[in-house]
This record gives sequence, C-alpha cells and structure tokens, in this order.
Amino acid sequence: MGKAAEVLEIPATVTARGQTTVPVAVRRMLGLGKSGHIVFRRLADGTITVAKADPPAEEDPALGPFLTLIARDLETRPHAIQPVSEEIYRRAAALVEGIAVDLDEALPSDAG
Repeated sequence: MGKAAEVLEIPATVTARGQTTVPVAVRRMLGLGKSGHIVFRRLADGTITVAKADPPAEEDPALGPFLTLIARDLETRPHAIQPVSEEIYRRAAALVEGIAVDLDEALPSDAG
C-alpha cells in the first residue's frame, strides 16, 4: 500500500475586521511576492482552497487617481471644457489613416 499524502498546515489569524496575512511560506508556494492576488475556492466536498489569481484586467494603479482628477476638474472648472478643434481632429485622423483596428482583438502581451 502507498504512503499517505502528507498534509501541510500553516496557521494564520483572521482579525476582527476579517483580514489575514498570507504567511510567507504560502506566498512562496503560490509564487507571490509581498503583494499579489489570490482566490479562495469552495469545492463540492466543502474543502476550501487558495490559489494564485490573475490580477483583475481593469486594475490600473494610475487610472483611479487620474479619473478622480478629471472629475474634480470638471466639477470645479466646467467652463474649461472645450471641443477639439477641426485642425487637431484632422492631424489625429492623419496619424491613424490606413490603420485597421479590431476592437475585439486581444492586445499583444507586454512581456517581451
């Protein structure tokens, strides 16, 4: 008969606010640094697993602050909103003339 699978248990504390720190050993097993994304899954038998997750696609650390800045500017300076001039429009159109764009096509990987 084969050897029983070894179970590794690493305790962690959940705070009153429902927060916990992922232990270093678990982060190493998941291939995470000091930050990253994880996902908890409940299996049919009630077992809970934790795995490395891809970051949400919409996450961009600069986007939120930028949109907040734009919203604040629109609220405080609505008179500053100006239409794009015909000349700027023509220059922009000339820059992309002849370039086909498929909005449903996946972007190329940044890893290069």
